[in-house]
Amino acid sequence: MIYIIAMDNLSSINALRLLQSADEFRARLSGEFSAVHGISVNEFFLLMHLDQAASNRLPRVELAKRMHVSASTVTRMVAPMENIGVEVREVDARDARFAFVAITKAGRTKLSEAQTTFAKQAGYAFQDRWETSELEQLSNLLYRLIVGSSANLT
Repeated sequence: MIYIIAMDNLSSINALRLLQSADEFRARLSGEFSAVHGISVNEFFLLMHLDQAASNRLPRVELAKRMHVSASTVTRMVAPMENIGVEVREVDARDARFAFVAITKAGRTKLSEAQTTFAKQAGYAFQDRWETSELEQLSNLLYRLIVGSSANLT
């Protein structure tokens, strides 16, 4: 059965194209991140959020909010990442019930390596299709969608 989404306005068409573009880029990254770095795209984003946070750590709930996932999803992501030493759980010194997820030195190294792969794939995505002025305009337009968001990594 084929489902057709009625796209009778430009906002709907653009939103659909934006989601499809993001899915396409994520799919390109997934295989290389897994094979080369041993992490998923979501784990890459998790490491980026931790790296940019004050003290390089965040409460699990705040991390979930920034990543637009549930706190239990973050918990499931953190366990295997702890096993490979890229992050660690830290307990609050004043309240043991309150814990943080923190990036380790190994995590920063893994993130740096993955950022190189990310940059390479981003280059492939835009090469031969865009002029520099178009890329600058696209960047400015996309930034307007995320400005003020806690999920903003730029």
